[in-house]
Amino acid sequence: MRGFKGGMFGGGFRTGRKFDAADLQLIILALLSEQPRHGYELIKTFEERSGGFYVPSPGVIYPALTYLEETGQAEVEVSGTKKLYRITESGQKRVDDNRDLVEVTLAKLTAIGEKMARVREVFDGGDEDGRDNPFDRHGSGDVHRARHLLRSALRSKFPWSKAEGARIADILERAAADIVRGETKTEDSPKADE
Repeated sequence: MRGFKGGMFGGGFRTGRKFDAADLQLIILALLSEQPRHGYELIKTFEERSGGFYVPSPGVIYPALTYLEETGQAEVEVSGTKKLYRITESGQKRVDDNRDLVEVTLAKLTAIGEKMARVREVFDGGDEDGRDNPFDRHGSGDVHRARHLLRSALRSKFPWSKAEGARIADILERAAADIVRGETKTEDSPKADE
């Protein structure tokens, strides 16, 4: 995809959470090929498939739908104040001609949704709403408390400036790298010669 590059989720997505116009139109058409949808339903579908990572605004979705209607790739059925959009033969041809890109993009949205669910599970822990907390099964109450402290710290700084965001990202990236690298020696850790 041209418009969704880089970022912590890898594989062609960036933290700017934006598609370029052509890619967005194509994915809207692909979603319309699954079933007719209202604009709001399209927004919710993007949100659900990406686990909340990508939620296009009405100011992005409705102009794209208008363009698709004006170019004959989608048609609209008006019922009161609601508009139900359907894909046309021309729109279906565009989807079919770009099937590989569509499948890769939808797979990436799904993968991001799954990663977001895992991130939420880690940060939410699950114990507050009665679900099992995976950290407590391993005797990691300290990790659970630290997660909540981190969440509180992030909330206290939000919204942050670009410079503050970069500083926070750097801290979190270093912490993630330390976690992935493994154990560090502490005063309580046994030394190699003991």
